[in-house]
Amino acid sequence: MASSQQTLKCFEAIPRLVLLIAAVALWCALSLASAAVLAAPPAKRPNIVVILGDDLGYADTGAFGSEIRTPSIDSLANSGVRFTNFYTHASCSPTRSMLLSGVDTHRNGLGNMDEWTAPNQRGVPGYEGHLSHGVATLPELLRDAGYHTYMVGKWHLGKAPDLIPAARGFERDFSLLDGAGSYWDMTNLSAASPQSVFTEDGRYLTRLPDDYYATKTYTDKLIGFIDANRGDGKPFFAYVAHQAPHDPYHLPREWRNRHAGAYDKGWDAVRQARLKRQVELGIVPAGTQLAEPMWTPPDPELLDPEGRALLARKMELYAGLVENFDHHIGRLVAHLKEIGEYENTVFIVFGDNGAEGTDLFRMITGTPGTPDFKFAQEHWPRRDPADWGEPGSYVAYGPMWAQVSMTPFSQFKGWLGEGGIRNSLVVSGPVVKRAPGSVNSGRMHVADIMPTLLEIAGAPYPATREGKAQPPLIGKSWSAVLAGSADSPRSAQDYLAWELFGNRAVLQGDWKLRWQYRPFGKEAWELFNLAEDPAERNDLAAAQPDKVRELTARWDDYVKANNVVLPNRSPFEPKDAKHPPPEDPGFPPLKLKRPFVPPADMLAEPKP
Repeated sequence: MASSQQTLKCFEAIPRLVLLIAAVALWCALSLASAAVLAAPPAKRPNIVVILGDDLGYADTGAFGSEIRTPSIDSLANSGVRFTNFYTHASCSPTRSMLLSGVDTHRNGLGNMDEWTAPNQRGVPGYEGHLSHGVATLPELLRDAGYHTYMVGKWHLGKAPDLIPAARGFERDFSLLDGAGSYWDMTNLSAASPQSVFTEDGRYLTRLPDDYYATKTYTDKLIGFIDANRGDGKPFFAYVAHQAPHDPYHLPREWRNRHAGAYDKGWDAVRQARLKRQVELGIVPAGTQLAEPMWTPPDPELLDPEGRALLARKMELYAGLVENFDHHIGRLVAHLKEIGEYENTVFIVFGDNGAEGTDLFRMITGTPGTPDFKFAQEHWPRRDPADWGEPGSYVAYGPMWAQVSMTPFSQFKGWLGEGGIRNSLVVSGPVVKRAPGSVNSGRMHVADIMPTLLEIAGAPYPATREGKAQPPLIGKSWSAVLAGSADSPRSAQDYLAWELFGNRAVLQGDWKLRWQYRPFGKEAWELFNLAEDPAERNDLAAAQPDKVRELTARWDDYVKANNVVLPNRSPFEPKDAKHPPPEDPGFPPLKLKRPFVPPADMLAEPKP
């Protein structure tokens, strides 16, 4: 009996022993797991590459309906997400200022372009014509957060030593400081600034590399910057601000004839074909109308074959320039794959404003007898179509093809129709959790890039920097949208507003209020419902006076919050006998500024 009781007690003790052993094992496992978590290095932060096309149109890539072959951008779109409702500003330096500061142009120094600062804006804070020292820049904050910061391409935000990329947060750079110029050499566009100014790593270049071609050289330099710091464990931010496809259309010979004859059918037919592809791709809904065709270009069907071929040739060169631009993006992507950094890189690709439909060369060179006209005759003399694309030639494609680039929208660069401020946007990389190749119509803005990238990098936006209070960011982070947990960073109550050259606009929900100079505006407020009329064909101001008053109040809010000073001179002001422009020998500054002379102790030869 005693033996049985002892046996029973042993069996009763077994569960207790098992529980004790299990508890000890669980405690050890949890302890080891906690130690492993504590010992594990933090997740590697992603690299960031922002690729900017200069005057690249909404519909100029295959991913957004173009016949132009852009496999590199299309590949990024197919692995990431396309945004169809993304807004920039109407011109280059204002867009770039918001990209790099997250602050409205009238507060960050680019309330007007430096080249067109009006007399009543001179000396007003926010209208310095360069990126103000009162704003922190994206590269400054990313560098502070442990990122390498690189820039290649067009800067257009200041030339003085305290304004160049190296002074505004970029660790390495190879930059064109001017707004445009030759792709082959340092030839600029005006007699007042005959030579373009370049910097490399904070020093002003006395010459360019012997084998210089803008798009190729920018890519070569960036790849060199990345390789120089490989292996140190730090992520990088690269701002790739290509000059392409801004005019003049300079490109290597082997890229000039890839679309021979493709555009002889004329701009109207190409625009219709792009719209059809956009509907098929889901970029625009079925039933979308094209904007009314521009009335200034001739009907291509009525042109003689030679005239039509010459105009088509300009578009052929533009298409080749876009394809060359895409090719060098592909070189960068291939290199990142080769070194194992592609999968951990966020790509953001877009154009800085609408396509260029204005004849900039004629605007700058002026009339016979002027210094600029003489400069153009001497330095841009190659007008034979056989020489187009070569150094010394100046080709731009005109308003008819610009409207093709902005399919299906109205107007182009410089104006506040959708064709001036709306652009295609591609985002790809590890932060994108939406379905690969998906299309999103959430309302995005270029000023959103600053808060988005700071969040990705884990970098705060400071209340003050170097003793200066920082203006509030106007953008909204895309993190929730990229993660797939939201469709837009904005509600229907949020509004956006623009002003440039006196043209102005407000956008809230489906409604857009717009004031523009003639001929593209009425010099009165116009109202459009973009959900029903993205091409802005039907002005509803007379039928919806309450909505006009509501949005005018938003405009007044915007003016007060951002110190908007409407210019008393504009490149679009009336110039007829009934409305003669006021006399002002200092306007426009574009033609009258003295050339910038770099300090002698900051000059340098290009690096190998």
